[in-house]
Amino acid sequence: MNHLTRRAMILGTAATAASAGLLTACGSGSGSGSGASDAGGGGAVIRVDSREPENPLIPTNTSELAGGDVLTACFACLSYYTVDGTVANDAAESIESEDQQNWTIKIRSGQTFSDGSAVTAKSFVDAWNYGALATNAQVGQSFFSPIEGFDAVAAENPTAETMSGLQVVDDTTFTVKLTSPQSDFPLRLGYWAYAPLPEAGLKDMEAFGKKPISNGPYTVKAWTSNESIEIVKNPDYDGPRAAKNDGVTFTVYQDVETAYNDLVSDELDVLGSVPTSALETFEDELGDRAVNQPGATLIYMGIPSWSEQFSGEAGALRRQAVSRAIDRKAICDGLFFGTRVPATDFVAPAVKGGGATDIPGGEVLQYDAAAAKDLWAQAEEISPSGGKVAMAYNADGANKDWVEAVLNSIKNTLGVEIEPRPFPSFGEYKKLIADHTIDVPFRQIWVADYPSAFNFLYPLFATDSADGKGGNQTNYKNPELDALLVEMQEATDEAGALEKAKAAQAILMQDLPLIPLWYQNNVGGYAQSMSDVEFTWNGSALYSQMVKE
Repeated sequence: MNHLTRRAMILGTAATAASAGLLTACGSGSGSGSGASDAGGGGAVIRVDSREPENPLIPTNTSELAGGDVLTACFACLSYYTVDGTVANDAAESIESEDQQNWTIKIRSGQTFSDGSAVTAKSFVDAWNYGALATNAQVGQSFFSPIEGFDAVAAENPTAETMSGLQVVDDTTFTVKLTSPQSDFPLRLGYWAYAPLPEAGLKDMEAFGKKPISNGPYTVKAWTSNESIEIVKNPDYDGPRAAKNDGVTFTVYQDVETAYNDLVSDELDVLGSVPTSALETFEDELGDRAVNQPGATLIYMGIPSWSEQFSGEAGALRRQAVSRAIDRKAICDGLFFGTRVPATDFVAPAVKGGGATDIPGGEVLQYDAAAAKDLWAQAEEISPSGGKVAMAYNADGANKDWVEAVLNSIKNTLGVEIEPRPFPSFGEYKKLIADHTIDVPFRQIWVADYPSAFNFLYPLFATDSADGKGGNQTNYKNPELDALLVEMQEATDEAGALEKAKAAQAILMQDLPLIPLWYQNNVGGYAQSMSDVEFTWNGSALYSQMVKE
């Protein structure tokens, strides 16, 4: 699962929700932003900022937040995530296991899709099998890799069409057998890739992707390409997230500046981002309507394993030197005005165990000019590098200022030449990294899919996630780390899992395949007419509970 794709497309810049610069203009005059809809509820339709989804609205083929926010609002997965990342049942009645490997899942009876068909255990099993099958080419395929039988369906030439680890018991019960005990399995099940699918959708996925048949708080009313996606209240949803408003219109903007100005003038109801130009003033301007809270986002400098400059003994010293030459606090204060926090580990603070300050070797993330110069000198003595540090980034997002600030900190500390390397589009940039064409450090971002430290460590650093199979864009491989991640996943309690996470991060502090820079807060705001607006642990808004006067 390529999480660089999913999250960097929308959260990778100083303007939190516009990293790729791909928001498309609609302006402030979309008529559905105020007044009651035809959904028959009691509250007005809420207008929020968004961008055009990358793919059709299919849960297992959506890998970014523009589509993901719509899917989260429209589908009831087995569970959902509260503001603080607590997992609570939604479509599920219970999710149980005695050994963390064999799970029995019961769903609430009487649930229906928006076409009136029943939501059954088979709806989940069919959806997961669809997502895993190689011939369906779903971007979320690897989310099903822990299930027994995944290899048989996920191979280039599948030998089976369904995973042996999924079995329907009756209309409201199914079982899941994993390849090993995995205590955090229930934490994943609120993510949209695990949504159920109706039979009609499986028969015609093209039509389904344009207007999904859903089972959650909302249904899709209309998708006008490059303008908006309108969702309306689903009167048949009887779960814990029942909508308090009539619907939400996701309005596509070209830039976050326009969206922010619309918010200030009350033409937009909710904004999940703040432009760089307003970071210093938005909390004063919006008052108690401003949102600035710890998030599940981490910004890194990626070190490609194929880079000659950063390989071998000299390369290891050079990575440490570069990390110690970056004055994270000065950059966070000077550019981001309290909306970023210098990183002290590899897991964002919104996730339990994240933001740790006691990881062995963690001092490598602290600015120390003398130590940086000494490490660089040692590296140059072993293998001269030419005295230059470059950093690549996509130019269609607001990355330029902070990338140059990072490079200038390195230059001022080490006395080396620097070279910012912008690439015109995120799509091109992403492909060049995947093809190993970019051989210098590059900007990378991660936002957790589910509230677990494992979701920061496995996708970004496991060997199984390298070679184009996941978020391990640097192609880092370390068998010792892999073993610790397996032990972390198989831990029977949270404390044991976090101890393994700490040990794994100690290895990462030595190897630095990614150099953590800072945690990115969830920032945004809402209009004066809005109440009950909250953003969750990973920056998504809780649309169903919002009320507009």
